[in-house]
Amino acid sequence: MNEEIDARQIRVVDEEGQMLGIMSSEEARRIATERGVDLVEIAPKADPPVCKIIDLGKFRYEHQKREKLQKKNQHQQQLKEIRFKAATDTHDFDFKTRHAREFLLEGDKVKATVFFRGREIVHSALGIELLRRFVAQLDDISKVDQEIKMEGNNCAVILSPEKKEKEKAPVAAAKPVAAKKPE
Repeated sequence: MNEEIDARQIRVVDEEGQMLGIMSSEEARRIATERGVDLVEIAPKADPPVCKIIDLGKFRYEHQKREKLQKKNQHQQQLKEIRFKAATDTHDFDFKTRHAREFLLEGDKVKATVFFRGREIVHSALGIELLRRFVAQLDDISKVDQEIKMEGNNCAVILSPEKKEKEKAPVAAAKPVAAKKPE
């Protein structure tokens, strides 16, 4: 700012954003002191460098305000986990699917896991079918990040929200699918 600007020729912009033109840094500093404000270098890598005649305190305040607003509008994507058992019944399945739908609409990823205990691992096809139904229920708002695969005595799939789906659809729109009980 001011005397720290070492370029000979600079492009000068005033407080309202009007281009004053290319001039020497001494002349730009003189104009800034006449107006009672500072000369601040905004784009040092441009050719010639761009400087703005503005109050430095106001410039810093607005810059901090913009950064806070950008941070506020960011959403950290989290991985939420939904756990099923191999013999999860229809109501529990629908309930957990509604929760997964809410997570996806909020912009979070969802990992659905079927946990096999003891000898249930022999019937791993039931868990895989359960996860296929889960993916089918949520295919309107999500895409599969990681396909269904076995991880030890677990079977898991990871879903992420579709980018195009921004508006929040009503959660009540989730249609329960009738499931067959394992015999």
